[in-house]
Amino acid sequence: FGYQCHSPLAQAAMFRNDYDTDVTTFSPAGRIHQVEYAIAAVKQGSACVALKSDDFAVLAAVSRKESELGSHQEKLFKVDDHLGIGISGLIADGRVLCKYLRTECLNHKFVFEGKMQTGRLVKNLSDKSQKYTQTSEKRPYGVGLLVIGYDKTGTHVFETLPSGNFFEYIAQAMGKRSQSSRTYLEKYFKEFKDMELGNLIEHALKSLKGASEETLTKNNCSVAYVGKGTKFTLLTGESLAPYMSLVDEEKKEAKKNED
Repeated sequence: FGYQCHSPLAQAAMFRNDYDTDVTTFSPAGRIHQVEYAIAAVKQGSACVALKSDDFAVLAAVSRKESELGSHQEKLFKVDDHLGIGISGLIADGRVLCKYLRTECLNHKFVFEGKMQTGRLVKNLSDKSQKYTQTSEKRPYGVGLLVIGYDKTGTHVFETLPSGNFFEYIAQAMGKRSQSSRTYLEKYFKEFKDMELGNLIEHALKSLKGASEETLTKNNCSVAYVGKGTKFTLLTGESLAPYMSLVDEEKKEAKKNED
């Protein structure tokens, strides 16, 4: 007699395994499991947030390190003078996509003698990501991007996903424990419109506190910004210390008031 599995959970796992070996195969429920697994990889990456005002856009990210003897991973990358990205998921995939974005900006600059609009670049990237959701020659990219930029149409914050979808936001967070950051951003986003750069950076760091598994410091955190009359600038280490101290001081004041 053959063994029959009557457990609903086991049957669901067996059913899924029949349809998750190939990115070109739909399950009977209309799902492509390999794409869902790629999106799950994004959710396991360390948190990254982005927010914007009318004049500035800011990125902030928590960086991990493999051991106490190692250095922290880079999470924020410059693409061009007017835009940059933050990544969550597989860092190596993120570097490949960053190289692609840089090449697209460079080609556009040579041909049109101008900066590539942020929205057009994000669309090209999403088209590239979508290609690998319907062909078996390569797997989907296991990384999500938060893209900030400033061009003639204003400031922009975009999120891209391995599925090829992309969305524009006032503020957004992605990665592990990012729901805490989104809750914070949803509480304060109405104030961002006319906010100065320094205050935007403070809000970005405060939103990251709940998403970080360890205390935020100048070593495990990085910030980048771009805006009107301001090229893409990355803050790490000592250049980030003044903003970290402001966040720490406010935390101490709040604790005194509670006491």
